[in-house]
Amino acid sequence: MNKKLFSFLAVFMIASIVLTACGGGKTEVPATATAVPTSVPTEVATTAPVENQAVVTATSYAAVSCDYGGEFKSIEALDDNTVKFTLCYPDPAFLSKVAFAVFAIQDKDYLDANGGDSAKMSEAPNGTGPYTVKEWVHGDHITFEANASYWGGVPANQTLIFRWSAEAAQRLLELQAGTVDGIFAPSSEDYATIQADPNLSLVPYQTGNVFYIGMNNTKPPFDNELVRKAVSMAIDKQRIVDTFYPPGSYAAEQFIPDDWSPGFSTLGDGAKWYEFNIAAAKDLLTQAGFPDGFDVTLGYRDVVRVYLPHVNEVAQDIQAQLAEIGIRVTLDKVESGPYNQSVAAGEQDLFLYGWGMDYPDSTNFYDYHFASNAVRFGAEYPDLVAAIKAAALLSDPVERQKHYDEANALIKLHMPVVPVAHGATANAFLASVGNVKIGPLNENFEEMTTTSGQLVWMQSGEPISLWCGDESDGETLRACLQVYESLLAYEYGGTGIIPGLAESWESNADGTEWTFNLRQGVTFHNGATFDASDVIASFAAMWDVQNANHKGNSGAFEYLTGFFGQFLNAPPPAP
Repeated sequence: MNKKLFSFLAVFMIASIVLTACGGGKTEVPATATAVPTSVPTEVATTAPVENQAVVTATSYAAVSCDYGGEFKSIEALDDNTVKFTLCYPDPAFLSKVAFAVFAIQDKDYLDANGGDSAKMSEAPNGTGPYTVKEWVHGDHITFEANASYWGGVPANQTLIFRWSAEAAQRLLELQAGTVDGIFAPSSEDYATIQADPNLSLVPYQTGNVFYIGMNNTKPPFDNELVRKAVSMAIDKQRIVDTFYPPGSYAAEQFIPDDWSPGFSTLGDGAKWYEFNIAAAKDLLTQAGFPDGFDVTLGYRDVVRVYLPHVNEVAQDIQAQLAEIGIRVTLDKVESGPYNQSVAAGEQDLFLYGWGMDYPDSTNFYDYHFASNAVRFGAEYPDLVAAIKAAALLSDPVERQKHYDEANALIKLHMPVVPVAHGATANAFLASVGNVKIGPLNENFEEMTTTSGQLVWMQSGEPISLWCGDESDGETLRACLQVYESLLAYEYGGTGIIPGLAESWESNADGTEWTFNLRQGVTFHNGATFDASDVIASFAAMWDVQNANHKGNSGAFEYLTGFFGQFLNAPPPAP
C-alpha cells in the first residue's frame, strides 16, 4: 500500500489531538478517526455545529448513514490503484458527473499543505494535465507550458497562452491582426466578415444552454406569485432573440432546450411558457398591490456567454421592457466572481443568469437549479423538488419524462425563473490553426497545431482561480482543464465519456457501486505519484464541510451539492 494512503488517517489523528488540546478537552484519539472542523465556509460559520457524520480510516471516507441527505455513502481505496464509490441511491448520470472539470483530482499532499485554499493553490497549480502553469500575470494573461511527462503524450504546441477581453469587437480585431490564434464567441453580426476572410475560420458548435431572469421568492415583492407572473408576461423573448442572438438561437419555452430527451416536455401545462402580454402583466401588478409599479435593482455580470452574447444590451432591453409595466429598473453590473458568489448566496432579488450544460443529462439543468438545497431563487418548492428527484433515480426514459412533465408544469406555476433564450454559438480561429475540435464541453487545445509551436487563445474573461473545485465560471473551468484531470473525461467535439485518470470502470447491477481502475504511472506536475488516496482526498475536501481542506474560494462548492445533494456535516438551516 502506498505511503500516502497510510498518511491519510495520520493527518486526521494529529488534527484531532491538536484541536481537542486547544479546547481543553480529552486528547485520546479513537481507533477510527473522524474529520475535524478546521475550515468552515463563511456562510455557515455562525451556525451550530452538527454531530460529526464522517467516518475516516486509512483507506476510506464514509458517511455514518445516508440520512445526511447526499448521494455519496462512501469512497474507499481497494488498493493503490482502485477506488470504489458507494452511493446512497442509483444515479444514471453518475459517470457524466465525475467527468466534469470541477471534480478533477488533486495531489493529496499538496492539498493538505495548502489547506484546500484556492488562492494558495493557484500560485503554483499542481495537476496531472497536459499543461503546467509558467506564469499568471493577473489582468493580462496566463502562460501554460507543455507537460513533457504527460501520460497522454506531449501536447502539439509547447506554449499555450490565455488572454481575455469582454468586448467581442476587440477579440475579433486581435484575431484579424494575428496577435491571437483563436477567439471565443465573436458577435453574430461579425460571422459574415469572418467567413469572407480567407485567413480566418468560423467554427460553429452546439451546446445545451439557457438564459434566464431569476427571481428570489424571499425578497419582496418577488415573494408575491402575481409579481413573478407579471414579470414573466412582460418579457418579449422573441424580440431579444431576434435583436441580440446569432442564427440558430431561439426563444425559450422551457428551462431546458427542446432537443433534450428525456427532459423537454411536449405535453402538459409546462410545454409552453406564458404568452407575452403587456396588458395582462399590468393587471397582475395591480392585483398584487402595485398599480404604479415599483423600483428594483437588476443584477448582472458583464461576461459574454453562449446563452447571453450581448450582456449590456440585453440588460438595457429588459430594463426598457419592464418599464412598460411600471417596474423601474436600476441596472447593477457586478464583477463576475463576486456576482457568482452573490447569486449562490441568494443575495440577488432580480438577476440575469444562465446555464451551459456541464454534462449531457437533464439532471444537470433541473437538479442543480431547483433541487440541490440552493438558495439562488430563495426557498425551494417541495413539490418541484420531489418531481425532479423522482426523475433522477430512473433509467427508463419514458418514466423519467413523466416526472419531467410534472416538473416543467411546476416551474411554470412557481416561476423561480423566466426562461428567455437558448443560444447558438461559434468560435473563430486563424485558418492556419489545424486540427480544431470544438464541442459543447471543451476545446482540444492540446491537439491543435500552429506553425510557431505556440497557440494564443482569447476568451471573454479572466479565470477566477486555478483550482476549480469551488468555481462555476466557464473561463475558469476552461483554464483548469489544461492543468487538471478528472477520473473520466468528455470526448473532444462531442459528449461521450472516455477514460481519464481512470482507465476503466464497472458498476453493480443497480448502479449504487462504481469501481474505478486508476491509470498507473501518472505523476503530478510536482513529481508526486497519482494513486487512490488522491481521489479520496479530492472528493472529501468538497464533500465534507468539516474536512480540513474544505476551504476553496468562496466555500460554496456549488457543484458538489448541485450534482450530489447535501454536504456531509452540513449545518442545519438557520432559523
